[in-house]
Amino acid sequence: GIILVAINPYKQLPIYGDAIIHAYSGQNMGDMDPHIFAVAEEAYKQMARNNKNQSIIVSGESGAGKTVSARYAMRYFATVSRSSSNAHVEDKVLASNPITEAVGNAKTTRNDNSSRFGKYTEISFDQSYQIIGANMRTYLLEKSRVVFQVENERNYHIFYQLCACAMQPEYEHLKLGRSQENNLL
Repeated sequence: GIILVAINPYKQLPIYGDAIIHAYSGQNMGDMDPHIFAVAEEAYKQMARNNKNQSIIVSGESGAGKTVSARYAMRYFATVSRSSSNAHVEDKVLASNPITEAVGNAKTTRNDNSSRFGKYTEISFDQSYQIIGANMRTYLLEKSRVVFQVENERNYHIFYQLCACAMQPEYEHLKLGRSQENNLL
């Protein structure tokens, strides 16, 4: 299979915009520079050509940029499969990421938004190869983070988000205080 080695530059680069997506759309693997969009285009093209499921495995160490790379691949699929009549499904698929990140991401010493869980995302397409839905399964890898954090690291983001709104009436039953009061920063 195809292997792409990508390095997280820890800064935004102008190589992931819509113009770049359109430049890779319809191109053959190897005609353009190595890129996550080239891998996504090859999977999309193989799915359409052979009518068979395709997989992209994104792997790497903490802080390597796996979540961002997966997000770029999903954005690629959403952009190249978009039709003017059915754009809302693609937007919903892309909008689900912040929710899963709040529940499964935490600040580590290497990354302020590190995924502490594994994800399997299945994107479904219709007969005209437009996105019709997605199913995401998560596998919590660090259950210990809920009750213990290494120095200079934090619990999952959702904990701090709940603490921030703990005084609102609908959250009083959780009996949460401010995260600073609980010595959890």
